Amino acid sequence: MEKIYLDNAATTALRPEVIAEMVSVLQNDFGNPSSSHSFGRSSKSKLELARKTIAQLLNVSAQEIIFTSGATEANNWILKNAVENLNVKRIITSKIEHHAVLHAVEHLQRQHQIQVDFLKIKADGSIDINHLMELLSQDISTMVSLMHVNNEIGTVLDLAEIALICKQHSVYFHSDAVQSVGKMKLDLQEVTVDFLVATAHKFHGPKGIGFAFIRKGTAIHPIFHGGEQEKGSRPGTESLHNIVGMAKAMQLSYQNLDSDRNQIQELKKYTVAQFEKHFPEVQFNGNSEKTFYTILNVQLPLDASKSSMLLFTLDMKGIAVSRGSACQSGSARPSHVLAEFLNQEALLKPSIRISFSHLSTQKEVDRLIEALLAV
Repeated sequence: MEKIYLDNAATTALRPEVIAEMVSVLQNDFGNPSSSHSFGRSSKSKLELARKTIAQLLNVSAQEIIFTSGATEANNWILKNAVENLNVKRIITSKIEHHAVLHAVEHLQRQHQIQVDFLKIKADGSIDINHLMELLSQDISTMVSLMHVNNEIGTVLDLAEIALICKQHSVYFHSDAVQSVGKMKLDLQEVTVDFLVATAHKFHGPKGIGFAFIRKGTAIHPIFHGGEQEKGSRPGTESLHNIVGMAKAMQLSYQNLDSDRNQIQELKKYTVAQFEKHFPEVQFNGNSEKTFYTILNVQLPLDASKSSMLLFTLDMKGIAVSRGSACQSGSARPSHVLAEFLNQEALLKPSIRISFSHLSTQKEVDRLIEALLAV
């Protein structure tokens, strides 16, 4: 049975060139980047070249890129630093954020008694910017934390607009850009976000590695303590093969950005058309024409009783999709994202997230539709 993978918002397959680059480093560059001898200097050179590559792609300076184990660590670090070291007394966020932000904010609220304000969510799953403006009219030391592209429904935040609003009100702005980095151009000289987070495995790089963009001049203290790696901000011997793999994956993603995006956009249009043809009462969670090109969240016109076994049934046919974030895929509860803007009747209907990459095909979509018709 040929397996079909349509869950690229959860993770992506490594590009062959990335694997080759990582294997080369594992075989030839085992020196500790902190060592002063030739083995260490060689590894340090590759480390800094990777940092420079990523920085250039985002139009920032290399010193503003700090390597982390991934986005969860980076999000927690930045939010904790804001409260403990930047005198932030309030965090404005939304209830449709990834749990790496939501649970971190909940912890900080319990531990430091900070004020937490959640933005209203519109019927299409987008943020109510008027509500943000209203909240920012209050004179409180604040960090705004909003994801760039929602990982479940694909709504896209206007980063430049929010960054400008935050700057006008003299508050910090942090964005989880896990779903957008490597999939759309980001110029962080034009988008004046203070903190931005990404992880390699969402753009065909390795797992267990990511980075934080920390704008120059913003105070950042280490989340834990040890050596002087990453300019003392993130101690611990760097995972060189993963870092080099991430830089290679990001470089390739942007080299192929236009062709990959055009291909995926056409496939998403095809998928929408096929669902509308075969399931006339289908609904799309979020505006399918405005959501990010790699993500499609489909509310199926099926009996609610089919919800619990739907993913299992598809998996038995070799088809991988999801209900939402992979971090909560084992939960029987409805998606916390959909719960914010769907009514109870719609929430009970089976919804699936289909997420595409350049490897996805029309044939795979046809197989998915065929499998759903048989449910």
